[in-house]
Amino acid sequence: MSTSKSILTLALLAIGMSSFAQQTLPMPRNIDKAYQHQTRSKDGMPGKKYWQNTADYTIKVNFDPTTRKLAGTVAIAYVNNSPDTLKQLQFKLYPNYYQKGAPRDRGIAPENVNEGVQIRQLRINNVASDVSKLTIDATNMPVKITPLAPGQTADIAITYDYELNAGSHNRTGQVDESAFFVAYFFPRITVYDDLDGWNKNPYIGSQEFYNDFCQFNAEITVPKNFVVWATGDLQNAAQVLTKKYVKRLEQAEKKDDYITIIDSTDLKKNDITAANATNIWKFEAKDVVDFVFATSDHYMWRSTSLVVDPKTKRRTRVDAAFNPKHKDFWEVVEFARKTVHAMSYTFPAWPFPYSHETIFDGLDQMEYPMMVNDNPLEDRAATIELTDHEIFHTMFPFYMGTNETKYGWMDEGWATIGEWIITPLIDPSITDDYGVRPYAAMAGTEVDLPITTLSTQQTGAAFYLNSYPKPGLGYLYVRDMLGEELFTKALHTYIRNWHGKHPMPYDFFYSMNAGAGRNMNWFWQRWFFDDGYPDLAIGNVQQQAGQYQVTVTAVGSKPVPVDLTVMFADNTTQKIHKDVSVWEKGNTTVDVSFKPGKAVKRIVLGSTFVPDSNPTDNVYEIK
Repeated sequence: MSTSKSILTLALLAIGMSSFAQQTLPMPRNIDKAYQHQTRSKDGMPGKKYWQNTADYTIKVNFDPTTRKLAGTVAIAYVNNSPDTLKQLQFKLYPNYYQKGAPRDRGIAPENVNEGVQIRQLRINNVASDVSKLTIDATNMPVKITPLAPGQTADIAITYDYELNAGSHNRTGQVDESAFFVAYFFPRITVYDDLDGWNKNPYIGSQEFYNDFCQFNAEITVPKNFVVWATGDLQNAAQVLTKKYVKRLEQAEKKDDYITIIDSTDLKKNDITAANATNIWKFEAKDVVDFVFATSDHYMWRSTSLVVDPKTKRRTRVDAAFNPKHKDFWEVVEFARKTVHAMSYTFPAWPFPYSHETIFDGLDQMEYPMMVNDNPLEDRAATIELTDHEIFHTMFPFYMGTNETKYGWMDEGWATIGEWIITPLIDPSITDDYGVRPYAAMAGTEVDLPITTLSTQQTGAAFYLNSYPKPGLGYLYVRDMLGEELFTKALHTYIRNWHGKHPMPYDFFYSMNAGAGRNMNWFWQRWFFDDGYPDLAIGNVQQQAGQYQVTVTAVGSKPVPVDLTVMFADNTTQKIHKDVSVWEKGNTTVDVSFKPGKAVKRIVLGSTFVPDSNPTDNVYEIK
């Protein structure tokens, strides 16, 4: 090849590599409209015309533990901040998951099928509606209204009741004879946003939730001896708890110590709550996307608190409410405290945003604002992993109002990497690699779809892979590539841009690029949008003058870090690590050189968090 041709070839190659690294992300037409309408911006910020709706909820319910009937009222002041005149309101009736005939992608016991939510009265702007003419389609209830112009508020008042499920516990229901976790228990107005308009996706079990940031004032009436834990701050502790327990609660909110607010001996005295036939527990929560409560007459309550923001000295109280028969829960409050501490100071290194976090001994593994519904487990490591995973959801999706229904990976992936990082901080003997090996086994098969496939279009293994291990690994590799300091800066940029709002995938990608000062679209494209599987191989090993050169070949198209373990004849080892950026230019081989200084016995490719769909070519024996 002539010199001039060589220069031209190299120039064209450089241009090709540059365009590969700086490529733009593929975008569906409906998403692109948001950028055209300036509600979203490609600098990662909300657009100058960004908007979102909100509401104030006043909830007053009576819950009867004997019959499991929940009855009450909800008053909603709904604010239309959109540029559109709304001709209907779309309500969600989540308890109708158990309604006869409702669509479900999870089985429930026949005895749990019920009549669903009964709307007894409905008034909009003080005008009564004929509830017999409501068109309720399982969990969706559209209601026609007098047009609500931009900037106007609609006042809605609903009287309703339903029977809480006794079994088939799907995130809510009876836990035992007198313990209940009550979620999704009130009619609410669903999200109207700049991407889809009304969220009309039915709740069928697997996909999770999407709600607006709202204010909640709740009054929950339960019988004497029943204690209530809930989203938000308890406003009337002195009226519902006796003095001894109020004092313990106050101590827990001010001290680093572990305080047993209710112990097993207290439960026998029946002196915990006020001596009324029923008590009204009042809670207030601001700037949250949901409200839940739990209640029991036989649960212990352990508590502690810690400073989560050293600048303001703000504290978060951490609670565990549990059946004393479940021995694993005796440590849960410690696991929870360490999780809140790690989230505030290590990862994501953002002050825990809420005043309390309560882990309730329930029958699921599910997160809610300021609450967790966790089942008891016999294995201590599993208990730690479950506790930190569910608490990590505080940031995603609750501080960041992502659409879990469509983009499950935008919260579950973060909880997965949070679990990987925080679990060994709680107990260094535990290596938490949840989901990595299943992904390696199924990557590139028929069930392995791109992460950006909508959650509503996935079930089974595809839903699992794309919600948990695959996005978790993607976040982990970006953290490794940027380094902890720059990654934290990028992540904080995303959090600052979109806290209290509704980010979607491109808002995340663009915010991270902006915060890092680096176009990472090459990685977002290949890990989140493209098909493929992770598979590295040791292609060639050369030795010369005491130096080794190992050629690592990318057999699969998913970019992953390169980790070599050099094993010496004296049974010592050396680790060599290259982050995922070694594949940025589209190359399919990487050369790794090292000078060991002593006899090498074996070279092994791979590590715990680098899945490999064909590990048989990952070992090189020195002859």
